Amino acid sequence: MAARLDSLLALPLGSLRVRFLERGRAVPRGLLEALEEDPRAGARALAEAIRERRATNRAEGQRLRHLLRFETELWEAGHVHVAGVDEAGMAPLAGPVVAAAVVLPKAYKLKGLDDSKKVLDPERRVELAVAVKRDAVAWAVGRAEVEEIDQLNIYHAGLLAMRRAVDALALVPDFVLVDARRIPQCPAPQRGIVHGDALSASIAAASMIAKTTRDALMAEYDVQYPGYGFAVHKGYPTPQHEATLRSLGACPLHRRSFAPVRQALGLEPEQGSLFETSPG
Repeated sequence: MAARLDSLLALPLGSLRVRFLERGRAVPRGLLEALEEDPRAGARALAEAIRERRATNRAEGQRLRHLLRFETELWEAGHVHVAGVDEAGMAPLAGPVVAAAVVLPKAYKLKGLDDSKKVLDPERRVELAVAVKRDAVAWAVGRAEVEEIDQLNIYHAGLLAMRRAVDALALVPDFVLVDARRIPQCPAPQRGIVHGDALSASIAAASMIAKTTRDALMAEYDVQYPGYGFAVHKGYPTPQHEATLRSLGACPLHRRSFAPVRQALGLEPEQGSLFETSPG
């Protein structure tokens, strides 16, 4: 053991940093203490960075265990396939509302998994969505189109998208966890959890897939309907979008039951802006 420590300490500090911080290799017993006693300031700084990384990893592990508390309770009660369901696109002035349903493996932990609104980096959201799709027991998406939003209203269209996502799963879940609502004609028992996308791993996973799926759709629509900036604001009522709506008028993708769209068309309001304006 002493010989191995000596050989490690003889390496350049940059090599140790790459091995134990960037690559996350297991730190041999005694190395931290040796680095802390090393007369080189860089060695002591490396030891401190490794301890900070360990503390961060422990905190993330605790957060992920806590994020599974609803699923764990259901797994222990005998519900094998627990689906989380969430939607994206309730607030925008344009485009469909998209929902996702995800069944995670038992005790699943994915570093960084959270409510998609808390993950601000779009590339990181895509990475997490890809990992969830790869690891999930089952996942599916459902959507409600603009015409259905205008016909049903946005709240019921969101529920319709959620039900379609659950129905599209390759299996019938034993239990469904939903962000704050109850899905009509759900094929399994369900529970609505207020702020569920921040409290349940399954719902957070669904929010990640729903958000990234809808964002990709809006990027495609940006090519089909140029000039509106859909790839940038994703259809949300940003000042840029509302200004463009006034100058260009509404395209077929706009929700004609929403007040800003109706105003642009010279019509009386029906549905107001019920949600936050940030594209997230």
